[in-house]
Amino acid sequence: MMYQLTFAVLTAALISGAFAERMRFSAFAIFTVLWSILVYSPVAHWVWGVGGWIRNLGALDFAGGNVVHISSGVTGLVLAIVLGKRKDAVSTTPHNLPLTILGGALVWFGWFGFNVGSALTLNEVAMDAFINTNTAAAAGIIGWLVIEWLINKKPTMLGAISGAVSGLVAITPAAGFVTPASSILIGFLGGTICYWGVFWVKERFGYDDALDAFGLHGIGGTWGGIATGLFATKSVNSAGANGLFYGDPSLVLKQLIAIVSTYLFVGIVSYIIIKVVKVFVPVRANEQEESIGLDITLHGEKAYHEA
Repeated sequence: MMYQLTFAVLTAALISGAFAERMRFSAFAIFTVLWSILVYSPVAHWVWGVGGWIRNLGALDFAGGNVVHISSGVTGLVLAIVLGKRKDAVSTTPHNLPLTILGGALVWFGWFGFNVGSALTLNEVAMDAFINTNTAAAAGIIGWLVIEWLINKKPTMLGAISGAVSGLVAITPAAGFVTPASSILIGFLGGTICYWGVFWVKERFGYDDALDAFGLHGIGGTWGGIATGLFATKSVNSAGANGLFYGDPSLVLKQLIAIVSTYLFVGIVSYIIIKVVKVFVPVRANEQEESIGLDITLHGEKAYHEA
């Protein structure tokens, strides 16, 4: 129960990145409680619970591609659209790159707990998940930096961290079902696809997803779910299934049904929840609060006290 609770709290934390710097704390707290009960819990049961319809369908999600990443990414997208853009969204730059590097390293380390721990024991499947998680993260860095280098002519440390997260997200649903060789391709393509999601998709549709919850987690989780349908093999995990490249194309269809269903359910219910919350409390910080900063205006504190 406590292990599952860590998945639930992490998913809510991922959502918060999408609307950073503009959502009032009271609305965030109410939304998170309602969302955890009405959205996260049903999706988690569908995928992992006894009698869950996605589980009974035969779709695979080893450690939360649907449950954690697609659900948080889609919800983040909904909230970013409903709340609108930050005033200075165009000019905003990363706040502190050293802290970002530290955070990325901690995320990479902690991810082993989620992916390896999802085997619920220490066996060969857990060890495959361990190798696949690390390998996909490394391949994700390469995939992101290759595209960034080709397009912008400069590979960046922020891009490397984003690529690592992209690879980690992409391998999450497949970690205990695919070979290490497959994890390289899944991670590499995860890095390239999420780069497209973070830059092209966001610019094309004009929403302000501050920490790219949808670009990294929504799109990365979607690719990971599809990749599971392509690369899963019973030679790695007898409790799984064979994917398209191992003789069973039906797994791709099952994965797509699970993904589309999650998108629709999460998107619709999240939209309803935020609209209901908006009836009772202000959701968007006002212009003055946003300009001064929510740390000071809503919480009475700031990160740095300068001389």
